[in-house]
Parts: sequence; C-alpha cells; structure tokens
Amino acid sequence: MRINRLPSSGHTTPSPPASPRRSPRYRHGRGKPGGRFTPVGPPGRANLAHRLAWLFLSVLLRRQGIFLFAPLIYISGMLLYMGTVSFDVVPVIKHRPAPGSVYRSPQVYAKLKPEMDADNSSSDAISTIWKASHKGVEWKPCVKRSSGELPESNGYISVEANGGLNQQRISICNAVAVAGYLNATLVIPNFHYHSIWRDPSKFRDIYDEDYFTSVLQNDVRVVNKIPEYIMERFDHNMSNVYNFRVKAWSPIQFYKDEVLPKLLEERLIRISPFANRLSFDAPPAVQRLRCLANYEALTFSSPILTMGETLVARMKERSANHGGKYISVHLRFEEVSFHSAISVVAELLFIVITKLIISI
Repeated sequence: MRINRLPSSGHTTPSPPASPRRSPRYRHGRGKPGGRFTPVGPPGRANLAHRLAWLFLSVLLRRQGIFLFAPLIYISGMLLYMGTVSFDVVPVIKHRPAPGSVYRSPQVYAKLKPEMDADNSSSDAISTIWKASHKGVEWKPCVKRSSGELPESNGYISVEANGGLNQQRISICNAVAVAGYLNATLVIPNFHYHSIWRDPSKFRDIYDEDYFTSVLQNDVRVVNKIPEYIMERFDHNMSNVYNFRVKAWSPIQFYKDEVLPKLLEERLIRISPFANRLSFDAPPAVQRLRCLANYEALTFSSPILTMGETLVARMKERSANHGGKYISVHLRFEEVSFHSAISVVAELLFIVITKLIISI
C-alpha cells in the first residue's frame, strides 16, 4: 500500500487497491457503458462443431447480429423446408365439367338413343322412364293418388301467386299442400297482376284447369269460384276477407296453429302474397301433395303445349344438320326504374327472335 501526501494539509491518505487483471476469456462490449461481457470461446476442449456453435451464439447475442441473421435464418429454413417436403401435400384443383353438362352431352345421348328407340312398349315417354335403372335399383314413382272420399271441408283458402312463372308454380304446389294438410277447399289460385309485368294471364291461360281439378279430386278439393253464401258474409268483396301475412319459409305447423283456427272461424281466408311461404322441410304427407301437384296435376294448357311441341320438333329437325347443336335464348325482363324503355326493347327483341325461329 502506498501513502499519498496532501501538500496543503500535511495529512496522508491510503491509495486504492489496484484493479484485478481482466480474464482473457471475457472482453467488454466495445467499451459501452452498461455493456455485457460476451463469451468468445467454449470452456475446455471442444471440437470444431462446439466452436462453431459458440461462435454462432456469440454473434446472436449482439443486437446487430440478430437483425442481420434473422431474415437469413428464416429464408434458409423456408428453402430447407421446401426442399425436403413433397409438393404432393399441396391440394390440386381439378377442372371438372359443370353439373349436368355430361348428362346433356351428345356422346351420352348417342349412347342412350338406341335403348330409347328399342323401347316401343308405350307411346307415353313418361311411363317408360321408370324402367331405367340407377345403380342397380329400379326407379319408382313416389306419388300415389288417393282413392277414398274426403271429409267435410274446414273452409276455403284463396291464395295469390306472385313472382315469375317458376315462383307461381311453387306457390300453387304449396297451396295444394297447405289446403290438403288443413282439410280445406282450395280456390283456383290468382296470379298477381304486377305493375311491371302487366301480365293479365289467369290460371286457365297457363295450365289445364280441368285436369288439375280432376287429378286432385281425391286428395284436395279445388273450386274455381267461392260459393255465394260464403261471399255474402263479406259483401261480395274479397278485400273484406281476412288476409294472413305469412313469413317466408314458414313451417307447416304454423298453418295448423295460426291459420286453421281462423279458417274454422271465418270459413274463408286469404294468404297474399304466397310465394315461398312454406318451408321445404315438411312431413312426408305434405311433400306427397307437393309432388302430386307439380308432377301430375299441373300440365300446361293446349296452346302452350302445342307451341312447345312445335319448337322441340323444329329444334330436332334443324339441329340434325349441325351435330345436334342449337342456341337457346332466355329473355328476361328485370324490374328497373326505366321499365318503359326496357319494355319496348324487350318487345322488339321478342319479335325478332320469334321471326328468326319461324324462318329457321
């Protein structure tokens, strides 16, 4: 220990002890305050792999090393992963033909045509459809007409079928199902006269009304006119008849719980609008009435059937020279604000297409 003398006071103070020697295994982090010591090598004997590992860790412990090597490590790992994993695990998108396109293809038609021509057991093609088998199982009709008498009616139901031709057809089938389920008499449905469509067609103009009534006679009572003694209660004014506002896709139980009590009370009710007012999920008895109406009771009127048969015959005859190919045009008339101008264009287009079909 050395003694330092202060010249001013004559007193002596002991000197601080000498700093210990720095270990050669550690070095200061570039002299920065608060820096930390970084290992420069593994203790004891180590092979080359250990030395490289210690070197790698020493680099990562530095902040600059982390930012420098992190992207490189990530890219190296991705390349290693892509090189070792097979690409078969990646889902492969297969281009498949649209549903129905294969069924309607000329190849399938050509394959089935000899069998169709050989089946001369009946002139009615519908009756021969069920003879074809599907996966070894014979097709069977799911609709059977009833033969017994109907009980006394609970009242009359009048519906208004709105929408296009497809929605109107669905409304009719649903009306038959609801009327049969409630043991009610169905009045021939009215078609909503829309301010845009302006189509005054009645049920009889589109469908065979007499055939519709006769097919359903043992399942659902159908009349084309409400009896006078019923209309007298409402002063012969349908607007005085109670109208149900049924929510879309209502279950059949709703009609039993809500509509039937009012039907028994009033003897006549209206449901308007009626498009999509019955859920598809219904008991088998209700579905049977739907199928009966759609596949058997509803047939187009004679003028429409005649026009359809003429067009089909003409398509078969004229398309035979072009490999069975033809063009089908779907004329749509959307509800828009400028409907007056669109209606003129639609009418002109309809005239042109009609003349084109006639001249083919």
